[in-house]
Amino acid sequence: MTKNVLVTISGLHYDDSVMMVQEENSNEANSIEVTTPATYYLKNGKHYIVYDEVVEGIPGTIKIDEGKLLDITKSGITNSHMVFETDKINVTPYQTPYGDLLLGTYTKGMDIQIEEERIELQVRYSLDINGDKAADCDIRILIEANE
Repeated sequence: MTKNVLVTISGLHYDDSVMMVQEENSNEANSIEVTTPATYYLKNGKHYIVYDEVVEGIPGTIKIDEGKLLDITKSGITNSHMVFETDKINVTPYQTPYGDLLLGTYTKGMDIQIEEERIELQVRYSLDINGDKAADCDIRILIEANE
C-alpha cells in the first residue's frame, strides 16, 4: 500500500433497547462517519495509520496486528486508547476536561481484510462506561490508497 491513504471511520451505536439487526437509518441508532487523509506504514508485521480527525483536530493512530487486535489511540482535549480483541474485555480510562471515565469494550466479533491497496475492518462490541452498559456498537474502518 502507498504511504498516503484515506481513512474512513464509520460507527453505529445502539442503546440497550435497540436490537443489533435494525437498519442503519433507524431513528434509534446513532451513527457517525469521518473521512480524512492519513499516513500508512508497515512495521514489524503491524499496520499503522496516523491521522488527524478533521472535526476535532485530534491526532489519532490505528494499529492493526493482523488477526489479533485493533488498537486506536487519540490524544488532545480528550484522550483515549481503545483495544479490540475478539472475545476479550479491555478497560481503559477516557480522559476529558470534565474528568475521567472508565470505558470497557467487549469485542463480540472482528473481521479484518487486508489487500494490496485496501484494508477493511469491522468490529462489533459492547461499550460500558464506569461499569454500566452504555451501548452495542459497530465500527467500520476503511483504509484506501490515496495517490
